[in-house]
Amino acid sequence: MAEVGQRRVVVTGYGCITPFGNTTEAAWDGLSSSRNAVARLKSLPDDALPTPYGAEALAFTGAIEEFGPLDKAQQRSIRKNIKVMCREIQMGVAAAQLAIHHAELASGTYDPERTGVVYGSDYMMTLPEEYAAGVKKCERELNDRNFDTWAGLGMPEINPLWLLKYLPNMPASHIAIFNDMRGPNNSLTLRESSSNAAIGESYMTIGRGHADVIITGATGTRVHEMRSVHTTLQETVATGEFAGLCRPFDKNRNGMVLGEGSGALVLETLEHAEARGAKPLAEILGQGMSTVIAKNGESNRCQALANAMRAALHDAQLSPADIGHIHAHGLATVDSDQQEAAAIVEVFGDAAKQPPVVAAKSSFGNLGAAGGVVELIASLVAIREKQLFPVLNYETPDPACPVNLVRQSMPAPQGPVLNLSVTPQGQAAVIIAGV
Repeated sequence: MAEVGQRRVVVTGYGCITPFGNTTEAAWDGLSSSRNAVARLKSLPDDALPTPYGAEALAFTGAIEEFGPLDKAQQRSIRKNIKVMCREIQMGVAAAQLAIHHAELASGTYDPERTGVVYGSDYMMTLPEEYAAGVKKCERELNDRNFDTWAGLGMPEINPLWLLKYLPNMPASHIAIFNDMRGPNNSLTLRESSSNAAIGESYMTIGRGHADVIITGATGTRVHEMRSVHTTLQETVATGEFAGLCRPFDKNRNGMVLGEGSGALVLETLEHAEARGAKPLAEILGQGMSTVIAKNGESNRCQALANAMRAALHDAQLSPADIGHIHAHGLATVDSDQQEAAAIVEVFGDAAKQPPVVAAKSSFGNLGAAGGVVELIASLVAIREKQLFPVLNYETPDPACPVNLVRQSMPAPQGPVLNLSVTPQGQAAVIIAGV
């Protein structure tokens, strides 16, 4: 077995579903042309929430054609199983299939026993429609707070397979089954840190010799009948004059913007890629994770991010000066941005010493668990295209957020990207990747 860190792990394919469309090219076109994907909500009543705005992946409908080119057996299998996948799972599987196609990872080019899936997600919430028929059947009793009839009258009206549509381990399960991948299989549910945590786990799993190939990524949403309500009740969402704008690090920011999407990478050892004639698109150089939370439940995102950044730099055997650019979490809430900026300053120094900082959430909002991987893909394409995209909606610098933001398109400096993600609970995950 290879020693941990001795096997080089490369990216040979990627795919994503975003508010800009169902291809990586569409996502890059939106970011590089400085477009804002946020608009008035169409899938939800725009008067039911404190904000009528969100970044919806409207091009994704769940049609079989959106899962990329498939052989007949895969097409039959996916079409048959779409009915037991909620929208988040469908998007996650689609991104993975697009990445597999992009990597030209056809059946027969990999050992199923040495090929696995590690995927991230948000916790998935059931749509109210799943229970509607059962509730209606015993509506009078439920209104009278009599629940004795629910088991006999209500439950039989619910699809017995409903739970399969919402289990967070199902993206990894479906992807493995559709592609006969029998190696390590894992599912991580760490909110916004899920993507980078899944990529980091995949990198370590390959590094320690437990697999040669892993499909990794995440799927997530904040645009959902129940999840949107939870988000607006529990977190700070942009409202008022700037409700349709995500404004990372701007002094007048007032909250995140709802979004949805998915992204996936094909990771494999450099030797495996070369043996099958695949061209590496990038290389995962290091990862770091940290959680910092007090006994009273108060999180410290600044310390968690600083810890994770230092761990990733140590893992990659790099110094802060070696980083080409930083892809910030850039949630656009007052507290999150201040803590993230403080962490960047702690590790890299003041703005004059920092590499350029980008934040794709300014273009498409908070994609939940999927944000990290979509943002990493965006940075890898930016390095390849030698062009960094600007942070949108940044008008008034915040003295409490002294970061070196990219305010207009500029040449991408040489060096890898350091990709940041963190949750409100203080769970941080960082990936360093280069092209």
